[in-house]
Amino acid sequence: MIMFLIRSLIFLASAAVGLIVADLVLPGFRIDWADWWGFLLAIVIFAVLQSVLAPWLARVAQRNAPVLLGGIGIVSTFVALLVVVLLPRSGLTIADAMTWVLAPVLVWVVTALATLLLPVLLIRKKVEERRDER
Repeated sequence: MIMFLIRSLIFLASAAVGLIVADLVLPGFRIDWADWWGFLLAIVIFAVLQSVLAPWLARVAQRNAPVLLGGIGIVSTFVALLVVVLLPRSGLTIADAMTWVLAPVLVWVVTALATLLLPVLLIRKKVEERRDER
């Protein structure tokens, strides 16, 4: 149970990092920082949708179009972004077509990297804390 919670927190943190990086890099991608509650809700919804959509889309693609399996992560990121943007008060807007093309790719790459790197950083910190205790 603890590992599930840790993985969930890492996935939420990586989703937040992905969305924040997109806000910093893409001019048409905007997070409304004044509505922090909406953005927090957007992170949770985005992360949940990503975790549900990716396996489901992978199964559908495997049955119907195996060639598409490589792009499932980007497609699920696009769908999750679309749903979050359509939600009222999500605090997230995507302004133009080029941003709609670039945002899923950027968010997917950053989220994947953060999901890989955050556990390493957290484990390193814990190891250093244990060394300091001795």
